[in-house]
Amino acid sequence: MKPALRRALSLLCMPILFLAVGALLAEIPAFGLSKSALASDAPLKAGMIDPKTGKKIKYWVAPMDPTYIRYEPGKSPMGMDLVPKYEEEDEAKEPASTIRIDPVTIQNMGVRYGMVARAHAQRMLNAARQRLEYWDLTEAQIQDIEKKGAIYKELSVYSPTAGVVIKKDAYEGHYVTAGAHQFDIADLSTVWVDADIYEYELPWVHKGMPARMELPYLPGRTFSGQVLFIYPYLDTKTRTARLRLTFDNRDGQLKPGMYANVYLQSALPSDALVIPQEAVIDSGVRKLVFVARDKGKFEPREVQLGVEGDNYEIQVLKGLKEGEKIVVSGQFMLDSESRLREAIQKMLEPQKAESQAEDLDKKNMTKDDDLEMKDMDMGNTPK
Repeated sequence: MKPALRRALSLLCMPILFLAVGALLAEIPAFGLSKSALASDAPLKAGMIDPKTGKKIKYWVAPMDPTYIRYEPGKSPMGMDLVPKYEEEDEAKEPASTIRIDPVTIQNMGVRYGMVARAHAQRMLNAARQRLEYWDLTEAQIQDIEKKGAIYKELSVYSPTAGVVIKKDAYEGHYVTAGAHQFDIADLSTVWVDADIYEYELPWVHKGMPARMELPYLPGRTFSGQVLFIYPYLDTKTRTARLRLTFDNRDGQLKPGMYANVYLQSALPSDALVIPQEAVIDSGVRKLVFVARDKGKFEPREVQLGVEGDNYEIQVLKGLKEGEKIVVSGQFMLDSESRLREAIQKMLEPQKAESQAEDLDKKNMTKDDDLEMKDMDMGNTPK
């Protein structure tokens, strides 16, 4: 080193001395040199103090690839200078996986914080109990777990309802996915019965009305139920409406797929007029009923009909009055005679009209018209 530089650095030199025993050689460091000054002369490596920042260098990293780490200065694969990464003051006490992010980045990331609190033991116990209830464990099973405090690898899951297994997909060793059905269980203590009725019978039926049912294989026994639902459409082929009825089946006598006879009873209003269906002559255009009058006379009367009932009776809405006598047998002969007389009457109407016209002309002739003939020369007057 040049003398001028040595004086500028205020270097103080001392000779190396040998100890008296001659067995150990000791080196006396040069006075006035700092650690950073020594580091500036040697190449920087990880663990050394950076003379520019005064911080301990942890490692060097590529600016564009944080995974490219080196323990001495150099170039990244992209040709850029490696950037030193410094150790923080408290970093030695923190886990190696701890990261440090500046406040601006934390705000951009939308990081939220929550406080760690000591949960109440009873609340945690209630949450665990609720999870067991979600798994459909019974109250007796949960109490048994609380009492024994043991861990069960297998648990029995009981069906929430009693009934008959109509489908089974659960087998030993079978893998079960979430939401998959393992059993289909039907509760047959109450059964539904589908009944078909004709379109004209719909006005008689209403929801909740009582129903009776008889089965061919159980003669003499009657089951009682009620109408549960009326389907809002008709069968296009049979032109019938479907009803859903419900019956009690706690004794298990009713089996799915059986055929039965269903009876529905509905009462007409107390002031309704009814007549036998055989008294009505339905021509397709109008409906006639013959009313018996005095002296053997029968009057055809057009009527407006309502709903049909039991015992072959039908409701009359218009055309008849209470107490009138009607014909229920032989009315077709009366209808033929009535039609014949009606046809003859229509044939006689033109002739009657002509006769009435001739009589009217004769009446219009006056006596003056007859006297005008006196002045006429008939050829017999003498000259």
